[in-house]
Amino acid sequence: MDADPADALADRLSEVDERIAQAARAAGRDPAALTRIVVTKFHPASLVDELAALGVRDVGENRQQELTAKIAELGPRADLTWHFIGQVQTKKARAVRAGASVVHSLDRIRLADALDAAADDTVLDVLLQVNLTDDPARGGVTPADLAALAEHAAGLTTLRVRGVMAVAPLGEHPASAFARLAGHAATVRATVPDATWISAGMTADFAEAIAAGATHLRIGSAITGPRPLHG
Repeated sequence: MDADPADALADRLSEVDERIAQAARAAGRDPAALTRIVVTKFHPASLVDELAALGVRDVGENRQQELTAKIAELGPRADLTWHFIGQVQTKKARAVRAGASVVHSLDRIRLADALDAAADDTVLDVLLQVNLTDDPARGGVTPADLAALAEHAAGLTTLRVRGVMAVAPLGEHPASAFARLAGHAATVRATVPDATWISAGMTADFAEAIAAGATHLRIGSAITGPRPLHG
């Protein structure tokens, strides 16, 4: 007999949270200091409701259209914090800002200005995405340009620079990639001392991210289950 989907979701969430706690303790860190973001990419808005019923408060989306649609379907939810973790086109900055409380992928001055210009009466938390590869086509600011981006974003009154974000490159051990990210985080803190967030680590590498100081983990299918087919 197939397991009840709600029970299976609760089991996956519990299992991942226990693995996160074990990794935190192994690194000498307090599990309560970590924020687990459940990425619901391609899943229906109803899954967000189910996750909220299980105590999930932080959810992430990669695409602006999906973020906007889910928020419209669910309505105002004071119990949820929406994290936008995908690349942002400047022309979609207003729509992203209208939905997300945190943007993890600020990677250029032009985007910082677009997000600032889209301000309402709130301050938007942002993380500076760092490109840890040698491929300029990948998302993220180059390490050489990181300090300038941090200084510019910190000067925009409607943005609050919280820290850095990155994805470990394929073909590199995550521990070495995240060690470099920790160094880049220190670069940002030299400009913004309270920018202490490090968004790093997904299902396959969150233990290495935690050991390197990650504060925010982006976990998808290990909790949500396989993504539905999409067009």
